[in-house]
Amino acid sequence: MSTPPEFREDHTPYGYLITFRTYGTWLHGTEGSVDRFHNMYGTPALRADAARWRYNRRALKQAPVYFDRKQRSRVEEAIKDTCDIRKWSLWVVNVRTNHVHVVLTAHLSPARVMNAFKAHSTRRLREAKLWKSVLSPWAYGGSKRYLWNDEELANAIAYVKYGQ
Repeated sequence: MSTPPEFREDHTPYGYLITFRTYGTWLHGTEGSVDRFHNMYGTPALRADAARWRYNRRALKQAPVYFDRKQRSRVEEAIKDTCDIRKWSLWVVNVRTNHVHVVLTAHLSPARVMNAFKAHSTRRLREAKLWKSVLSPWAYGGSKRYLWNDEELANAIAYVKYGQ
């Protein structure tokens, strides 16, 4: 039996599984979404709610963002470059049309890592004239899952590589 993460001597995760979405593609009211009142471990996800989804859809400041092949490639390059520049260990990255998964090891909070990925990716998209809006292509926040042992790290890598 492995030691629970809270009892590891150094309290350092093996890595993170970071997931973030493009703007407007996963709204509250969609089956399985999570809001600030349902974001604690073990709290059930939200049920589908058409009225809430319509309300959130009307509140968007720009159309939902879906990346094409060129945009996805540029985002992947930006994430790899960010890891190289900052000396983070990138295990795997998978850029989809409406979200990004990254498994990496970094000695920085996962929130700061995710913000660096979003900022560098947006900058690269703009430099390539693949994103012209003054607004961000990214939704607020994202998922930052800590990976506390080899098994969790291996499972996250397999999920990102093969579970999509």
